[in-house]
Amino acid sequence: MLGVVVSGGCATSPQIVQVPVPSVPSSVAFPPGTVLHRVQRGETLWSIGKTYGVSHQDILRTNRLSHASQLPAGQVLVIPPIPSVQPVVPIYPNTRWTHIVIHHTATETGNAKMIDRSHRKRGFAKGMGYHFLINNGTVGRRDGQIEIGRRWTKQLEGAHCNAGGMNHHGIGICLVGDFTTHPPSAAQIAALAALVQQLRASYQIPVSRVIHHRDVAGKNTECPGDQFPWAEFRAQIFSGPSS
Repeated sequence: MLGVVVSGGCATSPQIVQVPVPSVPSSVAFPPGTVLHRVQRGETLWSIGKTYGVSHQDILRTNRLSHASQLPAGQVLVIPPIPSVQPVVPIYPNTRWTHIVIHHTATETGNAKMIDRSHRKRGFAKGMGYHFLINNGTVGRRDGQIEIGRRWTKQLEGAHCNAGGMNHHGIGICLVGDFTTHPPSAAQIAALAALVQQLRASYQIPVSRVIHHRDVAGKNTECPGDQFPWAEFRAQIFSGPSS
């Protein structure tokens, strides 16, 4: 691992599927928003496919596996492109999610594993405070790669914004980067827009409830920074529920 110090961004209060560099063929393409899945003990290709709304045959084909038996715990799978009517991340029946809160790490480098470790050192017993992290191409991750936190897979409240009850009912999405000095990459914005659209459609979250961290009443923060292209991002997500 590179010797990089990560402060852990703007998460506030007391886990993560720690996704290593994938052991898939280097010729596999990773477009913005690519989702990687780390196989857990007892999972099958069928159950993983049902989680993401894709067929197990497509998972086999995308990862160039010849047999379903090639599925040891810890293996990283590329989830194939998903039809637009299906979620790009696991969706769970839950009425608690009413908002989506956008953050930045306020660091130039990082990944979910590093932020998870940093947050634990800060006293966050359940690890990384965000539900999702979108990478910027540093520390072994690809630009626009989405890492899914354990707080999402276990449907736990976040630790990213105490104000306004957002830890309880707000989905926390963080992008790696310091957007007080420069904007996120195009790949990050594309991945964020795709992720937000899927979450909005699944939980009927209107555009008005997709907010900056700093938009939360009672929160004094610059997050996610003045260089975050908010108007461009909102234009990409302005479809579906709008009020």
